[in-house]
Amino acid sequence: MDLDRFDWLALRQEEAVDPERPIVDAHHHLWGERQWGGLMSAYLAPQLLEDMTGSHNVVKSVFVDCISHYDSEREPHMQPVGETAFVAGQADYTDSLGGPTIAGIVSHADLLRGEAVEEVLAAHGAASGGRFRGIHHATNWDPSDEIHDSHHGSFEHMMAAPGFRSGASTLARMGFSFDAWLFHTQLPELAEMARAVPELTIVLNHLGAPLGIGPYGQALQEARADWRASMSLVATCPNVVLKVGGIGMDVYFATGWAAADVPPGSEEVAAYWDDDVRFCIDTFGPDRCMFESNFPVDRQTLTYPVLWNALQIMAAGYTDTEQDALFSGTATRVYRL
Repeated sequence: MDLDRFDWLALRQEEAVDPERPIVDAHHHLWGERQWGGLMSAYLAPQLLEDMTGSHNVVKSVFVDCISHYDSEREPHMQPVGETAFVAGQADYTDSLGGPTIAGIVSHADLLRGEAVEEVLAAHGAASGGRFRGIHHATNWDPSDEIHDSHHGSFEHMMAAPGFRSGASTLARMGFSFDAWLFHTQLPELAEMARAVPELTIVLNHLGAPLGIGPYGQALQEARADWRASMSLVATCPNVVLKVGGIGMDVYFATGWAAADVPPGSEEVAAYWDDDVRFCIDTFGPDRCMFESNFPVDRQTLTYPVLWNALQIMAAGYTDTEQDALFSGTATRVYRL
């Protein structure tokens, strides 16, 4: 996954379809030069601001954990608090410039610790400058060797483990949300957890990850049908909301764009994803969907203007009120921005 093909990305230039509509970017990351083995350049507040102010009217954003700046000098379960402190400093920088701001922080805490996770959650709150909103505990797991599992040490049926459920209940009791990153094959398990902990707000990331690689790429129609059926099941849980994005992750969705001579334009991206995105919005409802950039991860195939233009094209058939929810309202409400 190469996120730094800037010369290649520069081959695609677009102006904003709708430069006025306020946008809350509900999911992005920040990291320094050493992130993920030093395979990509830094993506910090200056780079984020360049993206957020370069084309569209992005007014706020939500940072989501990416194992960046963990504090290696603390006990293992407390190390993620270092990332929260780091991002709070980045947010202070954006605030000082008076423009778009990092308004929410979604950090990591190991829910398998059960009720003991309260200590970590309290520390995140203290380190965040009032921006801590919830935790991201990736549980994506698949038996295929062709599928890369989670960076949080996931295992089969992780969300059903008693400690995980206890940690989820503690998270809810303290008023925080849970960002879920998993594969589409695990969606029924997420629905079970949502019903077991109905007081917990669950934010399902990246369209519920309809995989198009490995064995799923070899039976794509069947995989998409399974994904749709499972998404309909999850949508029956009123405490689950959906992040509509991650659409540039060629590494999971096998769009083929990363191998193209020129990055795709927004019309091509919208044409590819329109049926699936509209299915998600219509199934969950606009007031339970929020758009996300997933930058800079989605930069493996898309520029920031193209991504938001594609989402604006796909949302064009919805009312202004529904578009307000998709682009800003749902994220503002769910993350209490």
